[in-house]
Amino acid sequence: MPLIDGLASLWERLLSAQPDPPPLLVLLTAAVALVVVAARMPWRIARNAITIAHEGGHALAALLTGRKLRGIRLHSDTSGLTLSAGRPTGPGMIFTLLAGYVAPSLVGLAGAVLLGGNRITLLLWIAVALLLAMLVLIRNVFGVVSLLVTGGVVLAVSWYAPPQVQAAFAWTGVWFLLLGGVRPVVELQRMRSRGRLPESDADQLAGLTPLPAVFWVALFGLVNLGALVVGANLLAGPLLAGSGLLD
Repeated sequence: MPLIDGLASLWERLLSAQPDPPPLLVLLTAAVALVVVAARMPWRIARNAITIAHEGGHALAALLTGRKLRGIRLHSDTSGLTLSAGRPTGPGMIFTLLAGYVAPSLVGLAGAVLLGGNRITLLLWIAVALLLAMLVLIRNVFGVVSLLVTGGVVLAVSWYAPPQVQAAFAWTGVWFLLLGGVRPVVELQRMRSRGRLPESDADQLAGLTPLPAVFWVALFGLVNLGALVVGANLLAGPLLAGSGLLD
């Protein structure tokens, strides 16, 4: 039957592994992601993707701990807000607050696992599915537009772009999440030291636990740096070793 054949073809396309990317592509995509994270203007634009992952982390943690999710707002200044209802103290609230700053790096690490197996199409479609799921929770116009544009770009690349473009897009995106997850932690501590973020996630965690805010900032940083090291090894290590570039 045509419908069954079409679904089988779609499923095969989704789960099939793509060829290994050239080592040069892996290096170039890492360099592009690093420039975007380090440069002021590209970072201001691309940081919206980090905010999406950050707020998505809060939302997922809230749902997993039984809190009632009220909605998510994404703002044009790249800030965001996730509202949930439940006990204002306890493990659920702590886990929800903890999830935000580590979410982009952990999502990047999960992407690196998929790319390590050359599951490029699967990665892109999972990204689209997560963005669509998050869309129903958005409560402001900018957030809706931001998710629609991001999801539309990912869907268009996954459906229409040739394999080489898909590979470059996927590797750049995952490198960006791994590298971009570190910078907000640095910015967080810098702004905290100037007294500009008295209600940051780290400060709220300090209010719920006996541990100071700087401990939580350090924990965010250690988790994200660990994800970067492991993710970089998954993305680049085997390819570079096989090419002889690490000899």
